[in-house]
Amino acid sequence: MASAAVTSHSDAFIAAQQSASVAAADEAQKASKEQPWQQNLNEIMQCPDCREFPPNLVEEFSSGDMVCASCGLVLGDRIIDTRSEWRTFANDDQNNDDPSRVGDSVNPLLNGSQLETNIAFEGKDARELQRLQSKANKKNEKETKQSNTALLAAYREISNFCDAMNISKTTQDAAKHIFKMTDDAKYFKGKSTEVIIAGCIFIACRQSNAPRTFREIFALTKVPKKEIGRTFKMLEKFLQDDKNKQFIRAINQDAPPPTISATSATELCGRYCSGLRFSNNHLMARFSSELCEKSSSVKDLAGRSPLSVAAACIYMISHLMGESRSSKQIAAVAGVSDGTIKTAYRFLYQERTSLIDDEWLAKGGRLDRLPAN
Repeated sequence: MASAAVTSHSDAFIAAQQSASVAAADEAQKASKEQPWQQNLNEIMQCPDCREFPPNLVEEFSSGDMVCASCGLVLGDRIIDTRSEWRTFANDDQNNDDPSRVGDSVNPLLNGSQLETNIAFEGKDARELQRLQSKANKKNEKETKQSNTALLAAYREISNFCDAMNISKTTQDAAKHIFKMTDDAKYFKGKSTEVIIAGCIFIACRQSNAPRTFREIFALTKVPKKEIGRTFKMLEKFLQDDKNKQFIRAINQDAPPPTISATSATELCGRYCSGLRFSNNHLMARFSSELCEKSSSVKDLAGRSPLSVAAACIYMISHLMGESRSSKQIAAVAGVSDGTIKTAYRFLYQERTSLIDDEWLAKGGRLDRLPAN
């Protein structure tokens, strides 16, 4: 009885498999009928003697031939080697593998062609050739090395300053490019390198739509704010020259050219809001920027620092939307005193009915949340 039950179960299983395979074959046949016929356009190289499929072919890059590995028949010649060239012949004498390219790419931030050939200092003939080469290029090489050494030192300082302020790599390259332009033109004769670097960083931040204030650059570089302002004006005049306009965005292609106007409060709201860690940082930054634009109609705020205006707008929007931040918290991020923020806020509070947008109230804002002072 048990053996009969096992046999019946196995027969049923086999029958189910057969029916499933038949159904799959029917579906595949139907699918093949539905698809239109297409010509096979693949070109396959095949040995005419062996006629193997798939063909057993070997590319011999040393001789540039395509050879059948089964019978040795040459099917093609002058085969181009598309692999990477890794040899520089630098370590041939040491019998070591040298996984390096043919040479470094040209750095546009350094002087010289950077494609010079240096003859190895080995053997009598090589010594004589090196002496002749060094004699011919001694003057140019000395000037190039000195200028490149000064440029590299300035670039390192720019990178260190920008890293300390979390400035992007694109902005760093833009600052280096501006410094290189002024160095080539000998525009700042007699000025210290630190002052020029501070001005270049300030301009590059403006160009990348991530402006920094004079106070922030002063805290970073220890260059007086008046010197930064003078250098900034000179750089603006230099970059607005027709000869330099075509080179100003050679590295930072996507950024707009620098503007002459001072940093506005609208440009500072996004960075200040990110430092205050709102739950919806993008929304708070947008509302604060819109309020800064509307605050230009408040006459009492005319002439005030963009830092204090931006801080006061963030203070007002944070209370309006229910994510209040104290004036001391905002002052720590904006770098102004809490008294200055409250003074500017009083002028905004007086004009609250004309400044508050209906969209802000629809997003959850309430006027009764605003503090009176």
